[in-house]
Amino acid sequence: MKKILITGGAGFLGSNLTEKLIENNFIISIDNLSSGSIQNVKPYLNRPNFQFIEHDIIQPIDIEFDEIYNMACPASPVLYQKNPIQTIKTSIIGTLNLIEIARKNNAKFLQASTSEIYGDPVEHPQKETYRGNVDTKSIRSCYDEGKRASETILFDYNRIYGVDTKIARIFNTYGKNMLKDDGRVISNFTVQALLNKDITVYGNGFQTRSFCYVDDLIKGLIKLMESNINDAVNLGNNEEHTILDIANIVIKKTNSKSKIVYKNLPCDDPKKRKPDISKAKKLLNWTPETNLEVGLDKTIEYFREILK
Repeated sequence: MKKILITGGAGFLGSNLTEKLIENNFIISIDNLSSGSIQNVKPYLNRPNFQFIEHDIIQPIDIEFDEIYNMACPASPVLYQKNPIQTIKTSIIGTLNLIEIARKNNAKFLQASTSEIYGDPVEHPQKETYRGNVDTKSIRSCYDEGKRASETILFDYNRIYGVDTKIARIFNTYGKNMLKDDGRVISNFTVQALLNKDITVYGNGFQTRSFCYVDDLIKGLIKLMESNINDAVNLGNNEEHTILDIANIVIKKTNSKSKIVYKNLPCDDPKKRKPDISKAKKLLNWTPETNLEVGLDKTIEYFREILK
């Protein structure tokens, strides 16, 4: 039985990873609960092969493990901009703390990076070879540049110390265990629609995103961890939709009385985002399987339950 450490373990992706891995492994879940919820790991708290530790990875910790999925760091712009210094410390200092322990344990290390490292891209779709278009002065850069720095740390530890490192550049993901006030597109629209509140679209709604259902993303993360790849790999759905399309689909699916209202586009919000996933297809034999209609149905049902 492998001992797997999941940081950010009570968060959206960390808790979904736990659900997939807990049957055959010992899971250590670490979270400071700044953006995660203990409710997400409540089903596992009494299991003998699960341990939860409330801890901030900016602070050192001594722990043994065979593999680590470093998912720690708020991923919603609303949450990571709330405390930008904490955000960038989590990505840089937290990653340094964890990879030192991984080196000591001779453990595999998977870093949850992000499509945000590409910034407001001038290449479309974005390949792993694209170096990005990020403004260091931007209010988003605490996250974008923090994740870019964390990738650099992993590449250096792989080159210098031979640590088995993997980097997942995660594109927009949605599904169960998202917070209802998460601040991301699908969670925002779904909650607003179910409550028959105005749906807030920022800008003209013609900016695009590519949305991956969480189950597909988790399969990709596990495949990457199990591979011999020590490189960055895009993981996401390459089906592109406008924000306005998503709003209208959610309204229709929920039979909502909500009206769409338009607000100013947030500062430095990317105009388009779509992954080139040919590398994941070729090296991991991975492609997303859940289409948007099915994924939204499942997500709407999840939020309907938690809003009761």
